[in-house]
Amino acid sequence: MYIKVKVTAGAKKEIIKQKNKDTYILSVREPAERNLANKKVCEIMASELKVPIKNVRIISGHQSPSKILSINSPKN
Repeated sequence: MYIKVKVTAGAKKEIIKQKNKDTYILSVREPAERNLANKKVCEIMASELKVPIKNVRIISGHQSPSKILSINSPKN
């Protein structure tokens, strides 16, 4: 499954909003340097979707606020 995420790095508090089924808006405290914000985005989305963090990958947008994440559901 693919998820679109619009990220604001360096925010005062972390916020997650779901715009629609596959689009989220995130604010993270981590700065957009040394991959800190990207790691936090993966952690938050894994927690929100209740999947292990290893199942969340950034497909595109590593250096952009607009990202596409790949979410692999655990095998049943």
